[in-house]
Amino acid sequence: MPLLPSPRLPVRGPEVGAASWSQPKRYLWLLAAAVPALVFPSWLGTKTTGVGLFWWTVPILAFVVIPVLDHLVGPDTGNPRDSVLAWLKTDRFYRWATYLYLPNQYLSLVFACWLWSGGGWLTMSFVDKIGLMTTVGLVGGLAINAAHELGHTRERTERRLSKVALAQTCYGHFYVEHNRGHHVRVATAEDPASARFDESLYAFIPRSVTGSVHSAWRLEGARLAALGQSRWTLRNDVLSGWLTTAGLYAVLSVWFGPVVLPWLAGQAIIGFSLLETVNYMEHYGLRRQKLASGRYERVRAAHSWNSSTVIANVLLFHLQRHSDHHANPLRPYQLLRHVDEAPQLPSGYSAMLLLALFPPLWRRVMNPRVLDFYRGDISLVAHKPRR
Repeated sequence: MPLLPSPRLPVRGPEVGAASWSQPKRYLWLLAAAVPALVFPSWLGTKTTGVGLFWWTVPILAFVVIPVLDHLVGPDTGNPRDSVLAWLKTDRFYRWATYLYLPNQYLSLVFACWLWSGGGWLTMSFVDKIGLMTTVGLVGGLAINAAHELGHTRERTERRLSKVALAQTCYGHFYVEHNRGHHVRVATAEDPASARFDESLYAFIPRSVTGSVHSAWRLEGARLAALGQSRWTLRNDVLSGWLTTAGLYAVLSVWFGPVVLPWLAGQAIIGFSLLETVNYMEHYGLRRQKLASGRYERVRAAHSWNSSTVIANVLLFHLQRHSDHHANPLRPYQLLRHVDEAPQLPSGYSAMLLLALFPPLWRRVMNPRVLDFYRGDISLVAHKPRR
């Protein structure tokens, strides 16, 4: 099969020199760590005004306020030059911005369980509890993104924190599958987390969830077998991740009563569904081509959709600069660059997620962009493999 033709390149974003470079977004990264704490003003707003809409604070911010702000602020395609990258990498401020997410995450989870169990000096309706569940679920989904950042490191402490962040959404296997599965097989037919052309979100999520669990279990079993160990051990990162979730839920159900378990399950589903929707958008319809040797071409910028919207990138630790992340998995988020060669989404993740919920609209917007990127050669797009 032929290699991908040269894509149409957008105008290159400016690179800022070391002498004049500043950090305009430096303290904005703390906003990402502050998102879980929004559960507390949600409660305070409802307690003060009696208006239940406050329980839906995070969904409103995520899918109404942020898309509007991204549109008003516009894109940021500027990149620091190589001369400042080493200095940026050693600045511990950026690591602490990710560490801070975890205490806020778990304080909000405990607080939510207290509210679900009848605390908070107010009476919550069923709809109010659904709103709180949705808010906490989105916090858990963003926690998977924080875990994603912490998991791409060689530091043992950060990798452990990654596992802790994943416990809320029962997605401990992500620690194994993302690093050793998705990054190896991205944009190929073998990767469950790479969406196919014309595939709906509702077909993709079950396929990605089941495929990722199966792949993570197989990868970890193979790793332990190579060490002469059984997969039924706490050294199994998949098993230990799931047990961490079981322990967390057991403690919360004893502390606040079994009444919290349905809400915990619901927020977990919302959380990992948010992650899988992001997966759906990141590689939709893109395919690495096979070489004459039978192996796939190397991962390139052409294999990930990117977006340069400012607000969503700040709240997602530059996740939208996804091509550079796949090319440099160990590069911390503050170093990730806008890549001109990558196909660009028409908007940020928040707006595109809403679009993905309506498959006909998604196909109407995205299918022409996929075909345009491949210059109309439909044989190059990511089709469902034939049996």
